Amino acid sequence: MLTKIVILGISLLGLVLLMAGIARLFRRKLLRGALEGLSGLLLIFAAILSWSVALNLYGYQRFTQEQPIATLRFEARGPQAFRVYVIHPDQLSQSFDLRGDEWQIDARVLKWSGLATMLGLDTAYQLDRLTGRFRNLQQARESPHTVYSLYQPRGMDIWQLAREYRGWLPWVDAIYGSATYMPMADRAEYTVSLTTSGLIARPDNAVAEQAVRRWR
Repeated sequence: MLTKIVILGISLLGLVLLMAGIARLFRRKLLRGALEGLSGLLLIFAAILSWSVALNLYGYQRFTQEQPIATLRFEARGPQAFRVYVIHPDQLSQSFDLRGDEWQIDARVLKWSGLATMLGLDTAYQLDRLTGRFRNLQQARESPHTVYSLYQPRGMDIWQLAREYRGWLPWVDAIYGSATYMPMADRAEYTVSLTTSGLIARPDNAVAEQAVRRWR
């Protein structure tokens, strides 16, 4: 809420300066009019940029300690073929068809330091992709891969910018992708959690526990 108020204030100030500059230009006060108009445009641009950044960060979930971020449930559809249901903490459910022996889920994680933490930015995460994996190397090379995006882009992609321009963003303490994988089995269920060291998956029923014992 505070971020929205600040961005709105910057936008209004920029609009006021822009209109004042235009008015002065009409009154032939060229230098002052140009300076006010340019200042207004810069503030409006800054507000648009800030809104784009805030919109992208809104897609990330705040993280302060270990917490479940998804539940995965599997149904066999054939040899090395499974339907997986990804259930998010807000109970939103997605379904995908995966091929292989194992599933892998990836997440984007943003960690902040310095000025960013003073502004109240916490470590944040967003699920990135879901992939089917074959254990056999030859089969992994020759079989078609199934991979799905879980990332929902909003505004400017802060995670990608932080990776590409790490030296220009000193307040980003760490930017990394984290992944975990487990075996697929009919009626297996797993809970995926985010910890301070990254993603971790745990069996959530007897079928998944048995699949993990055979897999190891």
